Amino acid sequence: MKYIFAIIGSVVVAVSLVALGFNIRQVDQERATLTTNLEQRASLLADSLKESVEPYYANSIQSSFQASLQKVVNKFANRERLAGIALYDNKGILLATSSGLPKAIIENTKIVAEAMDSNTSNNDFFDTEGEDRYVHVDPLHNDESIVGALMVVQNAGYINARIGEIWRGNLLRLLIQVIIFSITIFIILRFFVFRQVIRFVESVKKIRMGEGKESFKDEGKYSFFTPLAKEITHITKSLSQARLSAQEEARMRLEKLDSPWTSERLSEFIKATLKERPIFVVSNREPYEHYTNSKGEVSYRVPAGGIVTAIEPVMVACKGTWIAWGSGNADKTVVDKDNKIKVPPHEPKYTLKRVWLSDEEVTGYYNGFSNEAMYPLCLMAHTRPLFRKENWQEYKKVNGIFAKNVLAEIRDVQNPLVLIQDYHLALLPQIIKKSRPDAQIGIFWHVPWPSPEAFSVCPWRKEILQGMLGADIVGFHIQQFCNNFINTVGKEMESRCDLEQFSVTYQNHTSHIKSFPIGIAFTGGNDDVTFDPNVSKNLLEKLGIHTKHIGLGVDRLDYTKGLLERFKALEFFFDTYPTYKNNFTFLQIASPSRESVPKYKQFNADVTKEVERINTKFKTKNWQPIVLLKEYHSHEELDPLFKIANVCMVTSLHDGMNLVAKEYIAARDKEDGVLILSQFAGAVRDLKGALIINPYSAEETSEAINTALNMALLEQQRRMKKMRESIKNYNIYRWSAEFIKAVTSLS
Repeated sequence: MKYIFAIIGSVVVAVSLVALGFNIRQVDQERATLTTNLEQRASLLADSLKESVEPYYANSIQSSFQASLQKVVNKFANRERLAGIALYDNKGILLATSSGLPKAIIENTKIVAEAMDSNTSNNDFFDTEGEDRYVHVDPLHNDESIVGALMVVQNAGYINARIGEIWRGNLLRLLIQVIIFSITIFIILRFFVFRQVIRFVESVKKIRMGEGKESFKDEGKYSFFTPLAKEITHITKSLSQARLSAQEEARMRLEKLDSPWTSERLSEFIKATLKERPIFVVSNREPYEHYTNSKGEVSYRVPAGGIVTAIEPVMVACKGTWIAWGSGNADKTVVDKDNKIKVPPHEPKYTLKRVWLSDEEVTGYYNGFSNEAMYPLCLMAHTRPLFRKENWQEYKKVNGIFAKNVLAEIRDVQNPLVLIQDYHLALLPQIIKKSRPDAQIGIFWHVPWPSPEAFSVCPWRKEILQGMLGADIVGFHIQQFCNNFINTVGKEMESRCDLEQFSVTYQNHTSHIKSFPIGIAFTGGNDDVTFDPNVSKNLLEKLGIHTKHIGLGVDRLDYTKGLLERFKALEFFFDTYPTYKNNFTFLQIASPSRESVPKYKQFNADVTKEVERINTKFKTKNWQPIVLLKEYHSHEELDPLFKIANVCMVTSLHDGMNLVAKEYIAARDKEDGVLILSQFAGAVRDLKGALIINPYSAEETSEAINTALNMALLEQQRRMKKMRESIKNYNIYRWSAEFIKAVTSLS
């Protein structure tokens, strides 16, 4: 709609400017015509008066001379548009005048003197007492000598009145024309042009997504877009053939275990495995948040976090339903009556169903039990978990709310496939299994699983384990976490643990414990054709980074990511290798996370304080060692940063996997760059080409930075090539296929 108003506004401005130009020309012509007519009338009147008054000047010695002149003046003074007459002698002395003439005019002897001196008529416009008057002066003669002057004063106000009428009339006509033009243009654009454009775009979009027909058979439907529709018909036929070829190739790849997994191959795998059965993914975090921006418009963003990064490509390929907490402040304004919306916004592929939680539920379930109890319990980062009964009650309540929503979605689905994500919903598998024993359920734990001794501090450990054992598959990133989990179950539950099959049988239900190292949507392609180096240069210029070497960290503001330890290592590095001052800058992207949790608020402040301390210690006039950006960055914004960073640091104190490490590798199309990776991140099992460090050792991390900055290009490429091959072979599509296959293969 704003484009329609923009077009109407442009037309109105153009028409108004043209009309204004013509109006100014008309006004100038009218003013010139009226002025000429006024001058002619004044000249004719003066000529006739001169014949009447000049004879009196011949007898100026008579005592009745001035009285005679006054009679003549009075005789002519009341004519239409004539303001008055005045007569002067040859010395400029006033002899006779009409009543009512302003003194400013009759006492202005300058115009009179100039007329007599030049022996020609003189005229001018005067504004006196708020009225325009035209003054015409002619010299009077007796034989050849000048004996005086005649002044004729006419009212000229009608000229401005006439000009005003023209302006008012033309502006009124312009206003009427603008209204008519605007309404006409609006109707044409809204109902003839834009409606066809929208219809045309929707048709093209459906064709692109494989949902529409291959041609625009009803050409009349698209009016003057018909030529374009014909061309797109040919393009869509080619696109359809290419899509069929890709699907056929994907089907063939299903039989080749060593072929790379792609979105198309996963789609074909889903079709072959599930036979039209839908997939239901359940997580706390939603893939898209809708919010109201500073302009009052509804926009969206992708929340930071590994789960969204990992699961989004799967859902795009599978076209299922994702059930999650609606946390955006505008989420409710964009969903339908069933609290659903098609996503991604630019190209809908699957359905997002939002679950609504009250502030009290969010505080207890999310901020409280999930982030103050479960998260620090699983990630051993020396932060004490806080167990509060009221938070546990909210946690159970919210798991019940999610279960109710899931059960409503799968009510009419036979053997539904439900994939539950992470520690926020540990109780959900058992609740669903009790109501729907036919449901095939997998839960994937995206964080580490602690040792049995560490987990035993949780007061509600048995309830959590019971909830998880309602799933058919319990998945972790690495085998160590699987070992910890099955040992925990063996210690806490009366169950049968089969270490050969790696399964747990509890209350006549068997759960299989398996490792699935999660990946990213990387198939080994090269996207350098779309990379613009100027984007990176402009970004660095904006950030004030001009150094030869650049380091990069991309993390949530989370105490488990080892940010304070990383900064301590950077301080040690600059102390040990002072030659890198002014030559190396570390850019830290720190996305705000769980800002309502006290521990995270304090950590946010600690990070800022530490960066300021180190920068104060080392900075020079045009350089500082650390540039900290505490704001969210999309994948599109991060990609150029990944490409220009010589070194990427991942210093997690404990991490299930850490996908930032894999995203950095995926972005290195030229196979250069160095990854410094914590030994406590799950990704260390896959990325053998990284420099592995203990993040608690500033000396070790500092030495790794020096090694990375001095590593030969051939060595960088050897390592990077090896890691790129690893993340290509075990990407998110393969992870999804193996996880889904594991769940569906169990009876």
